[in-house]
Formats: sequence, C-alpha cells, structure tokens
Amino acid sequence: MATPHAYPSPTPDLVAHRDGNTAWLTFSRPERMNAVTLEMWAAIPELIDAFEKDDAVRAVVLKGAGDRAFVAGADISQFGENRDNAEQAADYESKNAGAFAAIRDCVKPTIAMINGYCIGGGMAIALSCDMRIASVGSTFAIPAAKLGLAYPLEGLQQLLKVVPAAFAKEIFYTARQFDTAEALAMNLVNRVIEQDQLEAFTLDLCAQIAGNAPLTLRAAKSALDAIGAKPESFDRVALKAMSKACFDSEDYAEGRRAFLEKRKPEFHGR
Repeated sequence: MATPHAYPSPTPDLVAHRDGNTAWLTFSRPERMNAVTLEMWAAIPELIDAFEKDDAVRAVVLKGAGDRAFVAGADISQFGENRDNAEQAADYESKNAGAFAAIRDCVKPTIAMINGYCIGGGMAIALSCDMRIASVGSTFAIPAAKLGLAYPLEGLQQLLKVVPAAFAKEIFYTARQFDTAEALAMNLVNRVIEQDQLEAFTLDLCAQIAGNAPLTLRAAKSALDAIGAKPESFDRVALKAMSKACFDSEDYAEGRRAFLEKRKPEFHGR
C-alpha cells in the first residue's frame, strides 16, 4: 500500500494529503465543528493549487474532521476582530471569495463528503464543489438572516446553479435547518448514503473518476460550467480547443487501443 503524501499547510486547521489518486482537504477543528477561521479561508487557494499541480491527483475530496460536522460555518467568534466594520468585512469577504473561487475553478473534479452539520459558509464550500455526497442525518442551513449579515454573492450564485430559485429563497427566507431528505429533493446533494458507508462510497466514486481520461474530464468540466453560467454566450472557441486537445492526446490513442484489446486503459493526462 502506498504511503499517503502530505502537503504543507499554512494552518494546522487545514490538513491536506493525497492517498493514491485522491487528494483530501480536511477542515480540522472538530472541537468547533470545523468552523472556518480567516486563516483557513486564506489557505484554501494555496492547497487547491497544490492539488492541481500534482499530476497524480485525479479527484479532490473536501471533508470535516470528526463525526459531527462537515463545516458548521465561519468562526463567528472572529467576527468582532475581523468583520467589525465595512472595511474589515470587505477584506474578509475577499478571502471568502478567493477560497470559493479556488474550489469552484479547480481543474480537477471536486467532491464534498458531508457528514453532519453543513451550515452557512460550510454550505458555500460544499456548493463550490462539483458534487455533494451526504450521510443520512446530515443537516443543512444558511442562517444569514438570523445573524443580520449579507451572504457572499458568490455563494448565492453557486446556490442558484444547484437548486431552483424557489428553493434558494426558502433556504434564505426561513434560515431553518433542512434534513438530508429535503436536501436531496431540492437537488442540494447528489446522493444520501448511510453514515458507515459514506467514505467507502466516496472512495469508489473517486476510483471511477481516476480511471477516466483527465483531459476529457477537464474539458467536460470547463464546458459544463461555461454553458451553465452563460448558455447563450459561452466561449465556443476555447471549449472547442479543449475538445481538439482530447482528440490529439496520447490518452485518446490509448483509449482506442484499450477498447480494441478489451482491457482497461491507462491514462496519463497527456
């Protein structure tokens, strides 16, 4: 069995490592239900960049430490120090936005493995991922209206990409907690899995992703995101160039050979 590879982290509250072809980013403050500090927000882009630069990484999983929470929001205890006025709030929100953008724009498939509370900023983190897999009994909420704060525009944008507007308004207007059955009905999560099977299911999903051609996945992710964001005005030239790169790749030749030889292809992302 290969030894997991650890990535240097700017903060001990974010743990990053790769096991095989899967990179893991763990929010590690279980005593605070993994509430995110300013330092953690600032560190996320650096760690996502490290995953992107590692050719061995085929999929990225975000998870929370412990068994109580994925991420129970931003650390509100820091708000007096870091969001005391509009200027400080703007700096804080810029780091928020940078973290969400890094996850959202990661060129590799991203999965939020949700076990327990997924609240506020935790919801925004999960929504920035390509997929969300939740355990039975997990809880979702955006309680911004109970705190009197404005939710990041990027978070609102991502929410509307995932759930219909009427559900997004229900989430915000009520600020209540939703269970996994409701989250699944709203399309907020892809799958709901028994807690003791959550990690195994996620690992199997990552293995399926890792077995496919990285250039094809990258082109598909770029195209789906671009078409979803601007259905009438996406950059067709750029997306067609990515498609052409797939057909010109060594992986395409390998895929054809493997099909003819009735074996599993070995893709290398080139």
